[in-house]
Amino acid sequence: MASSTEAESVNPAPSGKKAKWNKKQAVDESELLTVPEGWKESPFTKEDNPKGLLEESSFATLFPKYREAYLKECWPLVQKALGDSHIKATLDLIEGSITVSTTKKTFDPYAIIRARDLIKLLARSVPFEQAVRILEDDVACDIIKIGTLVRNRERFVKRRQRLIGPKGSTLKALELLTNCYVMVQGNTVSALGPYNGLKEVRKVVLDTLKNIHPIYNIKTLMIKRELAKDPELRVQSWERFLPNFKHKNLNKRKEPKKKTVKKEYTPFPPQQPESQVDKELATGEFFLRESQKKRKKLEEIKVKQAEALTKKQEERNKAFIPPKEKPVKKAKQAPAEGKIDVEAIKEKVKKGKFKKLGAPPVRPASEVPTAGTKNGKNKG
Repeated sequence: MASSTEAESVNPAPSGKKAKWNKKQAVDESELLTVPEGWKESPFTKEDNPKGLLEESSFATLFPKYREAYLKECWPLVQKALGDSHIKATLDLIEGSITVSTTKKTFDPYAIIRARDLIKLLARSVPFEQAVRILEDDVACDIIKIGTLVRNRERFVKRRQRLIGPKGSTLKALELLTNCYVMVQGNTVSALGPYNGLKEVRKVVLDTLKNIHPIYNIKTLMIKRELAKDPELRVQSWERFLPNFKHKNLNKRKEPKKKTVKKEYTPFPPQQPESQVDKELATGEFFLRESQKKRKKLEEIKVKQAEALTKKQEERNKAFIPPKEKPVKKAKQAPAEGKIDVEAIKEKVKKGKFKKLGAPPVRPASEVPTAGTKNGKNKG
């Protein structure tokens, strides 16, 4: 009994230690996931790979004819930039191609991949000042092909112009929010910048070609940029802050006037129509003589002619048929109570004659003064 009680008293202590250790481990893992501010990876030097590369690698790309003059001008600068990584570059103006390859002195194995991206960007009309940034460690590039996303050429040009915006304002806003350089040229969009920014640029470009206006994605990026400044919100979900734009199709499809109803599918073929011989056999005409057949046809023709004559005669007789006259309605007598007073109307007409415009008011005969009086008074 004593041994069991001792064991029970000893067991709780290690469990508490394990819980504390698990908490510390969880905290350490969360700290490891976040990169401290200001931290940078040390650059790859010759000391990391003193023996160099075993095999030679090379990449080539074609460039359009209109880029030939610009590449001639900036080619010494390209060779100088690649020479620091010991990469050999050749420009073939006859074939219209650029080739980069490693040498015996090349120590960085990833340098040839950056050189390949550099010549791709130069071929896609990216200026050398921007394209040379690909040789840095924290810069990547993405060439998005947009030529096959829209079939109609006019619609494709409109959507591509929508991505650029008036005087390049939309493209400039996208560059500021993603910290990337974006170049729209022909059937491709070239982007150059950090990895997180390239993801956003690709999403905006593809959505724009799918008829989603870039302003919606730009608004979302602006909200995300403000939320990233708050350290407390880094771990939380941002869905409640982000706008939810719903696609509203206001233009309803016009329905046709005549709707064709599809018949039910049957694996059996339709019944063949009866031939003339079958119809004659059914009616018995097949066994008649030629003279009898002719008589029957003449009788049918005469019947049809008689029907046509009767119809024509009816149409002609329609003109001689008088139209139906409407019955005359008798005037209703006015009720006895509502009789008109003729004498009252005559008096009103007489009064109206005297009340003409500009005429003096008429006095009755009793009020008119006589010749022997003045102002209605007799002389004394």
